[in-house]
Amino acid sequence: MNFDFDLLSKAKYWSTLSVIVVIIGWVILAAPLGFSGLRDSSWPWLNLGIDFQGGAKLTIPFEENVSTAEIRDLLSDSDKYPGLSGSKIQSEMNSNNITISINEDIAQDTNLTEKLKSDLKDRGFEIEGGEIGFEEVGQQISREFQNKALQAIGLALLVILIYISWRFRLRYAVGAVVAVIHDVTIALAIFALFGIEINLPTIGAFLTIVGYSLNDTIVYFDRMRENSEKKAARTMTTFALINKSINQSLSRTLSTSTTTFIPVIALVLFGGPVLKAFSLALLIGVIVGTYSSIYVASPVVYLWDRYLASE
Repeated sequence: MNFDFDLLSKAKYWSTLSVIVVIIGWVILAAPLGFSGLRDSSWPWLNLGIDFQGGAKLTIPFEENVSTAEIRDLLSDSDKYPGLSGSKIQSEMNSNNITISINEDIAQDTNLTEKLKSDLKDRGFEIEGGEIGFEEVGQQISREFQNKALQAIGLALLVILIYISWRFRLRYAVGAVVAVIHDVTIALAIFALFGIEINLPTIGAFLTIVGYSLNDTIVYFDRMRENSEKKAARTMTTFALINKSINQSLSRTLSTSTTTFIPVIALVLFGGPVLKAFSLALLIGVIVGTYSSIYVASPVVYLWDRYLASE
């Protein structure tokens, strides 16, 4: 199915909106504190999990909803729980789980989980399965995880820039990278705003966003190149050629995005707390990646061709 929408003419509005949203995203990421108390982290902009901060995390799966204030009140007993009164306590999205982040020294207390289970039972709180989850990561390993994650994302963007410059032209590579930065910024800002934890699986989801966004963008770019080699392109403006190429590929993009969206939304709704952050990142990536291929990557190519191209 070929559409005949004048999509590129609306780009000046949608692209302006994208610039505003990305700037707001950068402001959120740069803010030292969250909004409306939604997040509380020693990291200046993201709620990093123990994979990247080190220390330990206790996960308490309650059978009923329990507030973080009730847990903080329990931990305020400095004689029984020394050093825990200032710990980061969070409730997981769409679950009754409460997580408590603690440093490595406190984690050495082998009786900590048993004391917690006993005190929670005395207060009438029921723990699902009767066990408290415990994870621990050393500071050196967490720093290595941080470095590897940044290297992976940086290398991915560099390889994208080089490959597309070779396979197409530099203007296409710049458009693709700008779209990827747009998508990842929005996803990170949403995670920062709502205090959603960033861990190793989440980094995997962000890299998947990069791949998904790039896949959609390449489909449009390939059609642009194919159309530019036809005789009809000699009488067409760059604007018309890009608009025609987007319309010719739009049906395929919508079909791909819809079939990807359905299982991802199922993961968000039914995947449980373990997959919540991962699947939410993918959901954001599918939506924003589909949009950015049309209203971020393509306008960059058009503006480059109009103002910077030498040929």
